Amino acid sequence: MKIIDILNNKRTVSFEFFPPKKTEAETVLYETIKELVDYDPDFVSVTYGAGGSTREKTVEWTKHIKKSYNLITMMHLTSVAAGQAEIDAVTAEIDAMGAENILALRGDFPADMPSEGYNPVFRYASDLVTYLRQKHGDKYCIGVAGYPEGHPESKSLDDDVINLKKKIDAGGDFIITQLFFDNTHYLRFMDRLEKHGVDVPVVAGIMPIINIAQVVKFTQMCGATVPQHLVDKMDGKTEKHQFMIGVEYAVTQCRELICNGVDGLHFYTLNKHGATEAVLDRIR
Repeated sequence: MKIIDILNNKRTVSFEFFPPKKTEAETVLYETIKELVDYDPDFVSVTYGAGGSTREKTVEWTKHIKKSYNLITMMHLTSVAAGQAEIDAVTAEIDAMGAENILALRGDFPADMPSEGYNPVFRYASDLVTYLRQKHGDKYCIGVAGYPEGHPESKSLDDDVINLKKKIDAGGDFIITQLFFDNTHYLRFMDRLEKHGVDVPVVAGIMPIINIAQVVKFTQMCGATVPQHLVDKMDGKTEKHQFMIGVEYAVTQCRELICNGVDGLHFYTLNKHGATEAVLDRIR
């Protein structure tokens, strides 16, 4: 089933997982999926490493989740280090497993690939969306990424939305946002989308904070910010207290988003289930 058909009929709840690199981490992910499947997610997504570095594992986990739990899956597909042959090979694997949903991303440059002086076939995610639509028509539901606080490489917030609109005009069906911790960023983002005529479902990316140091480091890489009052509240607290504070904050954030008509909540689980479960138990 296509995710856009679900979004057109209800507010969604979904989860993101990433392919583990080690055997012990695979055990953790198996346990996480087993726990979260009881929350009847509308879909789940599986990430794709920089330059397609986790392609084999991404396909393997997407196939496992779809087959073992009969869940609607969306495989991430990054294009920065790929040519048409590589993209065609991945879509053939997606077709073989009977999946219909793709999150089309440019992706991060691999560490060994220079970001300057490199001329990829798909320089931007909009190029990938265009190619998928030209080659496959409406076979896939295509999600694209949005950045409430602006993509780290964008010149301005308006310029960022103009680039996002290119992805939608090329054939993107819906938007999943990068994580954010201040709903003001989301509301202003939605205003910018309206201003630029972008009218597709927008799913909000949520990450409950359970370790402030880890999240601050993570957000530095993706351009999101953590409110200082939340940092101050969690700083110096025990692991248990940080968990409780983070869950309470995420519950409040989700409730506010629901009150403001959010189309869906997409939980960045980091392959753990405790915090996501605690939030869902409170907002459902």
